Amino acid sequence: MPLLEVDDLHVQLQTQRGPAEAVRGIGFTLERGETLGIVGESGCGKSITVQSLMGLLPSTAKVTGSIRFDGTELVGLPERAMCEIRGNRIGMIFQEPMTALNPLHTIARQVGEPLRLHRGLSRAEARKEALALLERVGIPDAASRLDAYPHQFSGGQRQRIGIAMALACGPDLLIADEPTTALDVTIQKQILELIQGLVDERGMALILISHDLGVIAQNVSKMLVMYGGSVVESGPTTAVFAERAHPYTQGLFAARPALGAARGQKLSTIRGSVPDLVDLPGGCPFAGRCRFTIDACHATRPPPTPMPHGHEVRCIRLGEVIAEGATA
Repeated sequence: MPLLEVDDLHVQLQTQRGPAEAVRGIGFTLERGETLGIVGESGCGKSITVQSLMGLLPSTAKVTGSIRFDGTELVGLPERAMCEIRGNRIGMIFQEPMTALNPLHTIARQVGEPLRLHRGLSRAEARKEALALLERVGIPDAASRLDAYPHQFSGGQRQRIGIAMALACGPDLLIADEPTTALDVTIQKQILELIQGLVDERGMALILISHDLGVIAQNVSKMLVMYGGSVVESGPTTAVFAERAHPYTQGLFAARPALGAARGQKLSTIRGSVPDLVDLPGGCPFAGRCRFTIDACHATRPPPTPMPHGHEVRCIRLGEVIAEGATA
């Protein structure tokens, strides 16, 4: 049985312009110790997807479909039962540690809180475990900084503290939602290496969200490409990177800066702009921006088409896309 099994997940959010389908029927599985990356433009539904796993959506959101975690159905699970899983068996590293950490509480209290809540440790025991966690994630001179506050740490150190909190109870699944946002390149590398090392060390499953295709290539074994709340391409990371079968995936890769490019050379772009969720077409969400668009694309949601190496693509004009790529 997979650790995590998501099937036909839909998330509807209430907006000022009416209901919007933020997630539109996505599905995937994750085994223990397996790593999954989710990539796509801002607003494509990456964060909403993982927030639904954690039960952190707005109270007005409507969730349908199935999320089974180690055999337990999470959709519709009472909040009390969800609290037993959140922060305990599923840990999450948030994008911006300064907003994820409480500025009014010390680091010792915040890292120790899940240990007291889920493990029943005393204050002294939780403080001792918090120190060990902070040392493990590389906080220098951790013993003398247990009673410091978040603003007294650098951005990279705050993210390490967020990782310590997520790992406190030894979760089976770790979710990292763009964990290197706003960090410089050197610190990004250190944080990603720390996460990967901890995942390997503890045998956790990992879901990593990132805009950076390089980060996805180096850190996960399989991936989802999302656009407009839908998964348009999925499969083993090596297969998706090698084949790039969906027009949106091709556009993402073409937009990457290339080393050695001529000075002043313009980057490739995807035409048009990302539509509001309430304006997405009923069929393929990429219809209109895609150069292969025909009338049927607006009306028909593409079924998954199997590709070699366990790879799937959702595009009703896949044959034409592949044929053009072969002659390019």
